[in-house]
Amino acid sequence: MLLGRGVRLEYATVGWNVVGLVVLACTALAARSVALAGFGLDSLIEIGASIVVLWELSDTHAGRQQRALRLIGVAFALLAIYLTVQSSIVLATGYHPGHSPAGIVWTAVTASMMFALAAGKARTGAALDNPLLRTEGRVTLVDGILATAVLAGLIGNAALGWWWADPAAGYVLVFYAVRDVHAIVTDQHTEHH
Repeated sequence: MLLGRGVRLEYATVGWNVVGLVVLACTALAARSVALAGFGLDSLIEIGASIVVLWELSDTHAGRQQRALRLIGVAFALLAIYLTVQSSIVLATGYHPGHSPAGIVWTAVTASMMFALAAGKARTGAALDNPLLRTEGRVTLVDGILATAVLAGLIGNAALGWWWADPAAGYVLVFYAVRDVHAIVTDQHTEHH
């Protein structure tokens, strides 16, 4: 029963993020928004993380968990590098992204959805004593926080003309991506000792 709930939560995450990937790609291109593009890449990582968790839940072998956590860590490291470069270029050139009402709506709804999914994964992962589901639940929580940061940047740009809020939201994503990589590496190092 608990395992089934974990699987359903992961499928819901994958489904939401697949739709989000399309929405975010369209809105990022239309507004030329680094934050929306970065959040789209984060959605792609969330899809990958959920697929890895689904793969692991089908056979809870310890070696699989370690490989799965490493894959999630590598994906976050790549996201951090991309966002650092893109946000720095936007700030250095003074590029002003356009407004994105659709991006504002999508990130607001996504934040709520991700917080709800994260809470469900945390409870289920704790009940199953499954470190990968708990870790992926933290990834989903971060996804909700990132949606909130991107939302703040989009609103700041649209309502107040703060063009720099968009790349600043990109740096918020970098912070959380690096923090997650560190947490995954630390968790794996602790388990080996």
